[in-house]
Amino acid sequence: MSLSVRFLGTSAARPTVERNVSSLAVIREGETLLFDCGEGTQRQMMRYGISFALNDVFITHFHGDHIIGVIGLFRTLALQGRTEPMRMFGPRGAARVLKGAAHFGVDRVGFPVEVTEVAPGERIARDGYSIVPFTTVHSSDLSIGYTLVEEDRKGRFDPELARSLGIPEGPLWGRIHKGENVTLEDGRVIEPHVLVGPRRSGRTIAISGDTRPSEATIEAARGADLLVHEATFADEEAVRASETGHSTAREAARIAAAAGARRLALTHFSARYSRDPGELLREAREEFEEVVLARDGMEIEIPFPDERIGAADAAAGRREGSG
Repeated sequence: MSLSVRFLGTSAARPTVERNVSSLAVIREGETLLFDCGEGTQRQMMRYGISFALNDVFITHFHGDHIIGVIGLFRTLALQGRTEPMRMFGPRGAARVLKGAAHFGVDRVGFPVEVTEVAPGERIARDGYSIVPFTTVHSSDLSIGYTLVEEDRKGRFDPELARSLGIPEGPLWGRIHKGENVTLEDGRVIEPHVLVGPRRSGRTIAISGDTRPSEATIEAARGADLLVHEATFADEEAVRASETGHSTAREAARIAAAAGARRLALTHFSARYSRDPGELLREAREEFEEVVLARDGMEIEIPFPDERIGAADAAAGRREGSG
């Protein structure tokens, strides 16, 4: 089951020649979730192959570089004759702000717009995963981040052992994999634990939005497969970062390390680093090794933990073989 993040805008406050303002898409098995929608997001979606058939937009806060793109996106969807509902989520105040943005400049929005105000910890349950908002520390109390948390998966079924036990392939295998005891024709009772391994963890993506470093982000990103964290400034602007409710690259890396995240993607760069954010990468890697600098159009695939281990073992084997 595929899971990936596509960065649509990686600049802070205003667009630059190289980078658009904040937005990213999470694509899970063909389902698209949009997080923030800065100015020009719809063009970035077209440019990088993100479907307009999405049904969910999650807003972290109401600064213009994170929501102005809703106006253009919804106007285009209306002109295309969309009829399916659009669900929008955001912190307290979302109903007023987002409904206004969704209907601005459109004679008639021909599809329902459902706006839900969510509080930190208020789980949004979906099929096989949940979206969990968490508290962030920006310029007001109306800011949140989001964590996508997949449910645990069934353990691996051992087909070779099943065959050796004389269990015919077919419905019985499926019942055992679902956790049912089955009775064979010879009277033997097969319990699931004989053929099914322990449950396997799903994947987790934490998206910080704009924030100062915080314990809430550490908890939200605990063991995450990917933490997407803003890194507006380098160390040289640490005071400004604190004053404006933002983080430095080094601070973001410390959050990833404290959370035990597997990978960190830095985004939301001040215009001064738009062309060459190498300084941000150097400072972050002094605190946390597995870090990348996001750029517009970048896609990060998120493998399952057991798939990642298998890939690492295979790579190690290739290295040993090449020696």
